Amino acid sequence: MARSRRHLEESVVLVDGPWTHRDVSANGIRIHTVELGTGPLVLLLHGFPGFWWSWRHQLIGLAEAGFRAVACDLRGYGSTDKPPRGYDAMSAAADVAGLIRALGENDAIVVGHDWGAHIGWTIAAMHPAVIRRFVAVSDPHPLRWLPALATDSAQRRASRHVLRFQLPWLPERWLVSDDAANVALLLRRWTGPHHAFGDDERRYRDAMLVMNTPHCALEYFRWAVRSLPRNDGRRFRRALRRQLDTPTLQLHGADDPCVLPTTAQGSGKYVSAPYEWRLIDGVGHFPPEECPELVTGEIVRWAKE
Repeated sequence: MARSRRHLEESVVLVDGPWTHRDVSANGIRIHTVELGTGPLVLLLHGFPGFWWSWRHQLIGLAEAGFRAVACDLRGYGSTDKPPRGYDAMSAAADVAGLIRALGENDAIVVGHDWGAHIGWTIAAMHPAVIRRFVAVSDPHPLRWLPALATDSAQRRASRHVLRFQLPWLPERWLVSDDAANVALLLRRWTGPHHAFGDDERRYRDAMLVMNTPHCALEYFRWAVRSLPRNDGRRFRRALRRQLDTPTLQLHGADDPCVLPTTAQGSGKYVSAPYEWRLIDGVGHFPPEECPELVTGEIVRWAKE
């Protein structure tokens, strides 16, 4: 059996590059950010099982296009604080809204992938003043999930990890076992047929081995399911029912085996502002890395309109 490294220092996510690393205080926590370029703010929110590194290509491309590109580690990930609570979508949205203001801006173009997009949808509903335009990647409007899971057996099969992650502690141990080999397994399972992560698998495995990251990352999934019958879950769904007045672009891989395109389609019914849907052929769950130039180009186009 391969050795298992349970804990690594947060410094493993401080990858050198043309960007600048810094910590920003917002909503009562310290948030690690990576910044490049000047101009209008584009804030990039990663998903599971990633960290800010998911946006390395877009940081460079957006800066070259005249934007201030900032990627952050979400609460509980990478070099951001990992408090015991606050892994609900509403707290995460408040983190990002506070981060935008802490960066000295009144609003931003928000781009989210996977859980980052889930948070972006929530910001548009609950903090509309801080989000100028929104790009959702590989994630439906949150209210699309329950109907899909109730009526679509294919999406239920694709989401079986969500139910498995509800167990206490066993999923954390599964993620870090064998030197976090199962992080690489998820990356390979969810990517499209024409992409391989190569050496970047090691970065994602190391990031998941930072102390407390597995538990924090899984707490987002647990809140999403366990809050369904609770008051906080009902309050969240009630807030998301409002029509969003944020111009929204939705990008989705046609070969996404984790969030099926049929689940993501239809999210536009919750958007009263200009809305576009784009399905990307030959791409799976990770468009920012599988087709980085296309994703960067779409963000730039949407941000400049």
